Amino acid sequence: MAQLIQSPLSERLETSEARQRFVANPFFRGIQDSEITARQAVCFLGQWWHPLHYFPTFLARCVAVLPDIKSKSAITRILDQEVGHGKPERAHESIYVESMTRAGFDREAVVGAAPLPATSALLRGYERLSGDRLTALGGVYATEVTDLLMVSSIGTAVEKASRDRDNAWVAIHVEQEPDHVEEAGHTLMEGFTEAEEDQVVAAADEMWMLWSAFFDQLVGETGLGR
Repeated sequence: MAQLIQSPLSERLETSEARQRFVANPFFRGIQDSEITARQAVCFLGQWWHPLHYFPTFLARCVAVLPDIKSKSAITRILDQEVGHGKPERAHESIYVESMTRAGFDREAVVGAAPLPATSALLRGYERLSGDRLTALGGVYATEVTDLLMVSSIGTAVEKASRDRDNAWVAIHVEQEPDHVEEAGHTLMEGFTEAEEDQVVAAADEMWMLWSAFFDQLVGETGLGR
């Protein structure tokens, strides 16, 4: 993983209590320590689809509210990779659907599941945070620095449930996520007032808390990590 460029703001974010609680979510331990059934895995996959599908819209909204070209450029680089560099079949959501159906999961179960309450709250959080420059920066940072943890856990669940060890969706995150983390760090290098830093940190904390609730609900639905 690429080393995140450090700034006083990124150092505050790195030590956030909300971030530490998220990383310690019992879902991640449950994935590593348990056998995973196909029913459990498809529950994860159907809920993950919703933030995955919305994420390019979130990034585009962030670009629209950022005033400086440096930050716009950094977020646009992430967005370009998410949507496949102009090739829809290489977009992350396209690779996700192809990978999971190849692993044996029903396409409609992957893309057609109704969002659980915590999933809907997560999507509303992304929409809300992308409405302002400082909250957008916090939302992007919080997502990118913990995305590989989330993706690798879902990938482990898929492998355990299906025995598919060659998942292209996981592979593309391993390849591209270091760039995403680096670009997220670039957006935090500009000078911020103390009050502005507080807003960025609060937004990142909100994002981590929303993701914690998302995985808490998956623990409740599947029993993993209890």
